[in-house]
Amino acid sequence: MTLLSLSNIGVAFGATELFKNVTFTVAEGERWGIIGRNGAGKTSIFKLITGELEPTVGSVARKPGLRHALLDQHRAFEGAATVWEAGAAAWRDVIALEKRIAEQAIALSDMGERVTDAFLERFGHDQEHFADLGGYIYHARVDAVLQGLGFDAEESKTRLVSTLSGGERGRVGLAAQLIAPADLLLLDEPTNHLDLDTTSWLQEWLNEANETVIVVSHDRAFMDAICSHILHVEARTSEWYRGNYSQFVPQRAERRLSRERELEKQRAYVKKEEEYIRRNIAGVNSFQAKGKRKRLERLPRLAPPPGDPAAMDLKFEIAERGGDQVVAVEDLRVEVPGRVLVEDVTAVLRRNDFVALIGPNGAGKSSFISTIVGDREPAAGKVKIGGSVSPAWFRQDLGDLPLRKSLYDAIQDQRPLWNRGQIQNCLGAFGFSGDEVQREIGTLSGGERARVALALMTLAHANLLILDEPTNHLDVENIEALEDALDDYEGSVLLVSHDRAFLREVATRVWAFDGTRLEDFDGPFVEWEEARERSAARS
Repeated sequence: MTLLSLSNIGVAFGATELFKNVTFTVAEGERWGIIGRNGAGKTSIFKLITGELEPTVGSVARKPGLRHALLDQHRAFEGAATVWEAGAAAWRDVIALEKRIAEQAIALSDMGERVTDAFLERFGHDQEHFADLGGYIYHARVDAVLQGLGFDAEESKTRLVSTLSGGERGRVGLAAQLIAPADLLLLDEPTNHLDLDTTSWLQEWLNEANETVIVVSHDRAFMDAICSHILHVEARTSEWYRGNYSQFVPQRAERRLSRERELEKQRAYVKKEEEYIRRNIAGVNSFQAKGKRKRLERLPRLAPPPGDPAAMDLKFEIAERGGDQVVAVEDLRVEVPGRVLVEDVTAVLRRNDFVALIGPNGAGKSSFISTIVGDREPAAGKVKIGGSVSPAWFRQDLGDLPLRKSLYDAIQDQRPLWNRGQIQNCLGAFGFSGDEVQREIGTLSGGERARVALALMTLAHANLLILDEPTNHLDVENIEALEDALDDYEGSVLLVSHDRAFLREVATRVWAFDGTRLEDFDGPFVEWEEARERSAARS
């Protein structure tokens, strides 16, 4: 059954065209992934689906009574005091009915033989309506989803929403979506606040529940696991493909190659016909030449294959080789007030190691990094940075960027001897051109700030890169550009990420948090995943 159909959609704001010729149909049980560059308009497609945005041309057809669940970006959770209430927000009417039935049951007990037929009829009707609305299953659904997303179901009934961190609020918002009774789930970057275990749980939940899903995501492993179709948004239009992300990539390449061949074929034909017309328009074959000219004028011309601006062009170079022992950790303990994050850690990061530091949210990965680079004093033990080792740190919060400075000035501070052309070329490699280079960094989006941070890192010529969630704000094309740059990098890397495709591509070694311990797995992330699965199967 078709739930949703967008046909030849075009959206324009005055003379500015946002979309044209957007067409796709979503059937019940399908799971669509929407991908495209940051700013391509993926979120606007969600607005078209929900009716928040009306198309300038074309039509949006929805199944009558279609119910959708969309993440509340403000995460205000109005009317909910506890985490459990926030997760069950869409069931408020059912919860109110449940309370009313409970009150009626008490009243019925008090009435005894004085009960009226009208009261019994109303009581029976409310019970039947409660069952029809799913009243006998929603409790279990709320508990299961909150538990799967890392909350203790029982504790969540008393834990206040006001105590949640930003990442926890994101997970509660996602829980409310999954719990809501809906025909269509609209998920906007659902894995951003999830660790490896909760991402795996979400995949299993969506696959087992057979939910109809449209997801905007840059998590390629997640899209591989759940998607049956891909919608690729580029060049102010879109194309759809059957299959998951890995199946989409060769299909897109084949389509582009086919279009380029057709375009070259048409160009050769037009050139040949124009040459004939030029030579014969005034000669004995004038009649045939004029006919060819009319046919050429009516010929629909093929457009070049669509394309968005190129992804980042970044390269990490090292100023000097550095020692073989890059970071040495001995009997290290890291604490925050009232809690030990990690203790008795002894490990060595060696030259050319690309170490993935992984663990659940809240395990203390960022605090561990702060201790290694010297921003935080260890509670016990020692951390030693090797001789001639120069680190550069990409912070998860991008908090070290000079927000009041322009992009141009930020680069000039690092390269005071560069001329204007050199600075603009540097910024151009990261997608900033023209007047954009004079924008204040504080006015940039998260993705734009991440590109600025990476641009500054390339100027450091560091032989140790510390990357704390570098892919969070990047689109797929720029993540792949970062992977390519790291593939050519001759230094060492300490990496925190929940992006499994990224970790599989770059990590040669794993430091995994296990409670307050740190497991040093001397092998790539792919092998660590396999070892973990074998261990789970045995237990």
